[in-house]
Amino acid sequence: MFSLDVLDLSRAQFAMTAIFHILWPILTISLSLFLLIVEALWVRTSDLMYYRHARYWGKLLVLNFAVGVVTGIPMEFQFGTNWAPFSHSAGQFIGNILGFEGAMAFMLEAGFIGVMMFGWGRVPKGVHLFATGMVALGSTISAFWIMVANSWMQTPAGVTVVDGKIIVTDYAAAIFNPDMAWGVAHMWVAAVETGLFVVAGISAYHLLKRRHTEFFVRSFKIALTLLVVIAPLQVWLGDGSGVDVFESQPAKGAAIEGHWHTNAIGNGAAWSLLAWPDQDKQENDWSIEVPGMLSLIATHNPTGKITGLADIPRADQPPMVPLLYYAFRVMAGIGMWFVLLAFWTAYVWRKTNGRLNELLSRRKLLLAWVLCIPLPYIAVEAGWIVREVGRQPWIVYGILRTRDAVSSIPVHMVAGSMAMFALFYSVLFISFVVFARKWLKQGPDLTIMPPP
Repeated sequence: MFSLDVLDLSRAQFAMTAIFHILWPILTISLSLFLLIVEALWVRTSDLMYYRHARYWGKLLVLNFAVGVVTGIPMEFQFGTNWAPFSHSAGQFIGNILGFEGAMAFMLEAGFIGVMMFGWGRVPKGVHLFATGMVALGSTISAFWIMVANSWMQTPAGVTVVDGKIIVTDYAAAIFNPDMAWGVAHMWVAAVETGLFVVAGISAYHLLKRRHTEFFVRSFKIALTLLVVIAPLQVWLGDGSGVDVFESQPAKGAAIEGHWHTNAIGNGAAWSLLAWPDQDKQENDWSIEVPGMLSLIATHNPTGKITGLADIPRADQPPMVPLLYYAFRVMAGIGMWFVLLAFWTAYVWRKTNGRLNELLSRRKLLLAWVLCIPLPYIAVEAGWIVREVGRQPWIVYGILRTRDAVSSIPVHMVAGSMAMFALFYSVLFISFVVFARKWLKQGPDLTIMPPP
């Protein structure tokens, strides 16, 4: 039995590195897709503005990609340092999947991003467009394999346990585990949505400042057009993912909704709009409830059975229920706000027939988009808190407990490495802000011409 301090510190260190790292790949996924779209439009139309968009936004992609690579490496090291028993037990599957991600995705991205950034004028337009497409494809494949690994930890399938080791008996069942489709789709769309709000928010900032308006109104329009589809799609995926959680991980589902007692047959479970869950008392201190609504939300059946958290053994309940409860509401609330903002802006755009002067006069609307830049990041982080904390006390749900997966290492070593990572990540973040601010202030080069 290991010290609780070692377990808590190791979990905190991995949480810190994961929370920081995830900021970067989600923007890489979406920006590479955005760049593919604008470059394809340039190749098709020969419109110089699209070419200049590709050159301008490409600089942000490279800066973001570089930080993402550096911050991702320490996460994988921790599987061998802080979580060696987990690697020993689940390494046959997790190791292979992470190997697939490195070989299929990271190498593809790293190989073609140089061509994408430095190949202008050195390779034909079609080859350059292909390179941009490969960067976008590589980032998507990376997200796929990472989410396959995480989804398997949420709903393990295709394996058996022999002498404490998790042995894969069916790779197809393990890869296409029950959570995989919802997990991959929800995360990928969240990444795309994040980048589109960053592009739209930065564009709105320049429109507010009346700088390069013809340039930024175009990137704003592209992002808005895509968000009208992406934002409601993400809400739908979130709903489907939530239904799946209540089926496959009832303890997590009950925790995120502050639902303590299983509803009687024929009676729908009440949904708490706001509450304060008290895990010691196994009930909410207070709650604002809508009768019967939770059954409808969680099962799409007005009298569907929802297992209460108090009816699950305390040892199998996730910790920090108030954190889970409110992290879920932050994520869901931001998602709904995005739908409202996207549709309202599209309505205003159509009402004004897309006239630039009309859009520039809507300063409060543009300011709303600027203020939204950090919100998708907050939603993604809140979603990962729900996903990971809600899985506890299991590292592989129902098979391997987290306390049995942590390495037996001195507390001071974990604390020291955590402090080192915190300092290193702070320097990286400050460096990114400095360079990104310089890029933002410079604005696009509207004199740059495509290579002959």
